[in-house]
This record gives sequence, C-alpha cells and structure tokens, in this order.
Amino acid sequence: MNSFGKLFRISIFGESHGESAGIVIDGCPAGIPLQEGDFEADFSRRRSGGKGTTPRREPDIPRMMSGVFNGHTTGAPVTILFENTSARPGDYSKLVDFPRPGHADFTASRKFGGYQDYRGGGHFSGRLTLGLVAAGVIAKKIIDPVTVAAVLTEAGGSNDIDAAVQKAVDEQDSIGGIVECRINQVPVGLGEPFFDSVESVMSHMVFSIPAIRGIEFGTGFRAAGMKGSEHNDNIVGKDGTTETNHAGGINGGITSGNEVVFRVAVKPTSSTHRPQQTMNFRTGRVETLTIEGRHDTCIALRVPVVLEAAAAVVMADFMLQSQEITRVNKPKFI
Repeated sequence: MNSFGKLFRISIFGESHGESAGIVIDGCPAGIPLQEGDFEADFSRRRSGGKGTTPRREPDIPRMMSGVFNGHTTGAPVTILFENTSARPGDYSKLVDFPRPGHADFTASRKFGGYQDYRGGGHFSGRLTLGLVAAGVIAKKIIDPVTVAAVLTEAGGSNDIDAAVQKAVDEQDSIGGIVECRINQVPVGLGEPFFDSVESVMSHMVFSIPAIRGIEFGTGFRAAGMKGSEHNDNIVGKDGTTETNHAGGINGGITSGNEVVFRVAVKPTSSTHRPQQTMNFRTGRVETLTIEGRHDTCIALRVPVVLEAAAAVVMADFMLQSQEITRVNKPKFI
C-alpha cells in the first residue's frame, strides 16, 4: 500500500491538490536533533522554479505534528504535514472522462471505482515525493557518517543538460534523464540473500518514485557484454576493498564495504503541451487532448534529491536491522 520499511518505516499520505500531503516515520531513533531549518537545503533542491520545471510554487513548510520535542526526536512516530497552498484543481476538471496518456488517470479510476481524487494526479502525483524527501533528511542524519549523493548525468539522451532542456522547452515537449546515486562509507554486511538483498529492497523503494522506469547497479546492463575476468572485482584489501567496482558495492545481495553505485532512468514527463490522442469515455470516441495546468518539462531535474532520500531511507532501515544504529542517539541517562 503506502508504507515501506521494517524497522525504519515510512507511510505517505495526501493528494496533489488536496488540503495537504505528508509522511509518518515510525521507528525513528530517539535523540536525533531536528528542527524546521534542517529540511530547507533538500527542499530547495526539489522545489520548482528553474528552467524546465513547473511554475507551481509551494512554500513547503514542514509542520512537525508528532515525534519531535525540545528539538529532538522522541522515539515516537514522526508526523510531518505540508499544506498545499498553490493548488488549482479547476485545471483538471475534464479528467474524469478524458484520461491523460502516460498518467494514472485511467488505471486509478478502475482501481478505485471512480472515487479517486483526479486533480493533478491526486495520490499518484510527484507532489507526494516531498514527504519522501523529508524522511530522507532524517534518514541522512541517522546513517551518518554514511553519505548519499545523486546527480543528473544526462537529459533527453544528451550530456548537455541545459541545451537538452532548452530544446524541449522550445518544442513544447518533455524529456527524461539518467540519475546516478553513490553511497559511501557503507558498512560491510548490510542486506540479505535473495528477497531482501540490497538490490531488491533498493529497487522496491526506487520504483515508488513516480517516473522511474529502470535501475542498474554497478556496470548494470553493460555487464552482459563483459567477460567474467573483466567484470570480477579483484579484492586488494583486508577490509574488502576492490580494484574495480563493477558490482556496485554489492555481492550476493550484501554490501561489500565498497561504494554502492546505481543509476535510474527517468521517463519524460507525461504531461506535455503537445496535443495527444485519448479516449473520451463520455462520448466513446478517441479525441484530441491538450493538457492544461502546470507541469515540468524535465522532471528528472528534480529527481536527484528524491533518489538520495529513497536511498537514505533504505540504508537507515538496513542499518537498524543490523544494529549499526542504536534506537537512542546519545542517551541522557546511563
């Protein structure tokens, strides 16, 4: 459903143009310093306003409703609420009968019998990644000194990201991109064989980010064209350090202590100013649809910080399970 994790467990709620959106974080250790200003750096990276992003601007002020007291987490579930102040639900009034190609309009209507909030994608919207980024801010604090960093490496099939975005803007179309994530200072031994391998759990989490279409670890699909003697990472240190890192820091589903590296493919934004064809369920005919509203030309521009958050949440959960992290940070009483 809308929850993820074993010990560090998150649950998202809200809709794109509803009253609010937010997240509940259960299993957060007590004693983690946390205040409103801690979120701003990552929120600013996710926020729109630059070339190729939606003109919708939200203040994204985090209201910490529970689990924080005297500037520290209490050990109780942390609930963070964000009010939607720039909603324009009227832009989406015709989506009841006229679903947008590439969106969840049609599948959501069938899944929920027509009761879904269709405004701006409702609960399926990328707006809800704000809560995920908030959880990531906390997770990054928990997993320190482990660090997570993601960067957009290409957009629209080009390494010249600015030029690719400008071209899409000029053509009134949308483009996707590739985002690479690197995790450093990773302990050896996180993850389990098979179903709870690091790749399995990370992929599960990553595919919860709207617009993600693929993931690869280490050399990824290039490994299919390599020989074993080329792909194997020679071990050169007693700590497990390897000469190369084709495996992306994971062997047998378990972290090796090397840098964890993975990349994701982000699809072009489904909403585009170009006319598209779709079924009008009221008339029973295929008609031309021109999408109104505000949307990103290249949503991949805003994905790196969301991907970092997803990776940090996974690492926090694994590290709690392996007892690399205690349930109380710097106890007051011993």
